[in-house]
This record gives sequence, C-alpha cells and structure tokens, in this order.
Amino acid sequence: MRIRTRFAAPTAAAVAVLALTAPGAGAADAGAPGPVAASSVLTAGGAAVAAGDALAAPLAAGSRATFYSTATSTTGVTCATSQLSASVQGNPAAPGTATASLTGLVFGSCTSNVTGVTSVRSLTVGGFPFGVALSDAPGLPVTLTGPIQATAVLNTWFGTITCSYQLSGAFTGNADNAAHSLAFRTEHFAKSGGSSLCPGDGYFSAAYGPVTDTSRPGSPAIDVN
Repeated sequence: MRIRTRFAAPTAAAVAVLALTAPGAGAADAGAPGPVAASSVLTAGGAAVAAGDALAAPLAAGSRATFYSTATSTTGVTCATSQLSASVQGNPAAPGTATASLTGLVFGSCTSNVTGVTSVRSLTVGGFPFGVALSDAPGLPVTLTGPIQATAVLNTWFGTITCSYQLSGAFTGNADNAAHSLAFRTEHFAKSGGSSLCPGDGYFSAAYGPVTDTSRPGSPAIDVN
C-alpha cells in the first residue's frame, strides 16, 4: 500500500529545523514512522497466521467428496461429510509460499452407485502427515506431497471387499479467498491392491471451506495474500 502525504511549501523557519535534524546534524525525529511490515502469505481476520496454528475445514456448503472410477464419470463413491485438519509450519511475508502439515482427512455418510455394491463401510486416507504448500501465485495453487493412500471397504453382492489406491507425487488444487476454501478436482489414484472387483482407478474431487484458524478466538477464516 502506498501512502501519499501532501506538504505545504516550507517556511524559512521550517527549513532551519529540517537542516538541524538532517542526518549527521542531530538526533532523528523519534516520532517518524518506521517501514510498513509486509503482509504474510496466510492471514486470519487480518492478522498473520502463526506457525503451529491449527487449521480445519469441513466440506464446502452444498458439496460432496467424490471418488469416481474415471475422470469424467459419476460412478463410484460419494461422501456427504468430510473434514480436513492441518497444522501451519511456516508463513513467510507475501509474496511467497506458506507450508503446513495435513494431519487428518476423514469421510462419513458415504454411498456408492456401482452395480453390485450395496453399501460403503468406510473410505479412509492413510500415510499422514502430508506436506502442504499454499502459494499466493496466480490461481492460489495448493500442493500436497504424498504418497497418499486411500482405502474403500465396500459391501457387495459377493461379500465385503477392500479396494486400495495410491497417489504417488503431487496432489494439487487451488485456494479461493471469496469462499475461504480449498478445491481439488479429479486427482488420480491408481489401484494398489484389493479385490479384482475393484475399479482400476479412482479420481478424487472435493471442496473444503471455510478453512479456519482454530487456534485463534472465534476461529477466523483464512485468506491467501
């Protein structure tokens, strides 16, 4: 932010005072303002988020977490609830990249529309914690580092089956300051084990928000600056 101050033309007396207080001529004005501190990458309620602060977010209102068999299909597992939790590791001055540790990602109220699947016992993610990078670059990119493991336990016509998947490498998404949210779209997981009845791939999509700083009173929402 630039601050512009309008000065009137100096009088002779004022010029004399300025000369006396110029560098090398005497003590500097104790009341002179110092440099304005740069904003941090992550703020909550206008204040910088501190390292060690806990972040949390439910699914964004009206959204679902989905784990579909292809990037364009709507066949697979859908969860009506999910909760993300993380801990801030570093929050430098903007522009830059803040870092965090993803410590939890849980799912509930899951159903499936796959033929032969009668119900979903559970959908879980393993391998915690994951590294998280939140950048204030254009698009506000968010990157999780794996490997991230996902396991679905399904009741089927043929009994209970377990389907295991793994994402090796980056898990990417974007932040949105308007909704204070994080969105992930069609993140690809490859089958790593389980029944031959399990699909060979899984594509995860979800939006979480608002992301809040639960270590601060009132749990203010997070902005990426």
